[in-house]
Amino acid sequence: MKIVMIGQKSIPAGAGGVERHVEDLSRRLVQQGHEVIAYCQRKDANTQRRMPQWYGIRLFYIPIIRTKHLATVTHVFLATMHALFLKPDVIHYHGIGPSLFAVIPRMCTPWVTVISTFHSQDYFHKKWGRFARAVFHMGEYVACHWTHKTIVVSRALEEYVSKTHGRSATYIPNAVPFHEKVKPNKMKERGIPTKNYILSVSRLVRHKGIHTIIEAYSLLKASLPNAPKLVIVGGSSFTDDYVRSLRAQAAGDKDILFTGELSGSILGELYSNASVFVQASEDEGVSLALLEALSYGCPILASDIVGNREVLSCPGCMFQNMRAPDLALKLQALLTREHFADACARERQAHVRNLYDVEKTSACVSRLYGEFLRPALS
Repeated sequence: MKIVMIGQKSIPAGAGGVERHVEDLSRRLVQQGHEVIAYCQRKDANTQRRMPQWYGIRLFYIPIIRTKHLATVTHVFLATMHALFLKPDVIHYHGIGPSLFAVIPRMCTPWVTVISTFHSQDYFHKKWGRFARAVFHMGEYVACHWTHKTIVVSRALEEYVSKTHGRSATYIPNAVPFHEKVKPNKMKERGIPTKNYILSVSRLVRHKGIHTIIEAYSLLKASLPNAPKLVIVGGSSFTDDYVRSLRAQAAGDKDILFTGELSGSILGELYSNASVFVQASEDEGVSLALLEALSYGCPILASDIVGNREVLSCPGCMFQNMRAPDLALKLQALLTREHFADACARERQAHVRNLYDVEKTSACVSRLYGEFLRPALS
């Protein structure tokens, strides 16, 4: 099959969970013998490194209007129009925002199978205004009513689609490859501590709760003078004001380190050697960063939102959403009970390897394509 992926910003993946999901899925589909085409946002024409392919995935670079509201719109629209001329068997949209444009292939090329993955309810994210949230709602409607099938990454979203839209969605969770712990190497070159640190990995947007982590860290240091350093990995996503507020919140604390976006082997080093990984999202589907940390056997503390509770069953691994004092208390308990933290990490690592294996999920996606390909061609 010729499969087109639309909605991700780039491959190789940067910091975004959707990007890593699409890259991992696409690489496995190529290994299964499919032809996979993925669209990347063309950013700086002078400095961006462009490759014709990545692990067998054909890459096309599409220009964008670099503003918060128009970057994804221009990219997905132009990618959709370009894809129609490639005569694909499947066009797979990732995210409810990009799925708004699924109406184009459904109307113009009804023989093409159109799939949408519902990753999260983006209209709850605080960086978006009223108009953008309305667009996300329209994209959700298209994803659930105009595509051949809607994939959801969590049981909560599966139930939501059934109750709200009266449609049966296919549950295929986000997944990660198996990982082994690695020793620090590139971390030393970047001036990142190689042990005894708390780790956060996400885009620096408000609903990811980084401000809660910094507040909790300040409370932790007041009660635990030898507290580990805090390493915050991630960059702005048209949220420069929020990033400035985080830096102002952390000003004067030399133990808080902002690394910017990191990916690849250095990110694996960070997961492997962290004392604890903190995920403080206020709203999330199933966090790929959380799954990655678990796959490395890293001790976890996560907000008790629905998406995280679906992955984590141990109460000691969760704190009250948006409650910095509770996070500080749970951090102190975890850091002073190292054996408990390691035991929980090993248990959760086995759980992830059983239920969130990218080899299994890519096989499920491939079968789904096949099921809907024949009806679409008839």
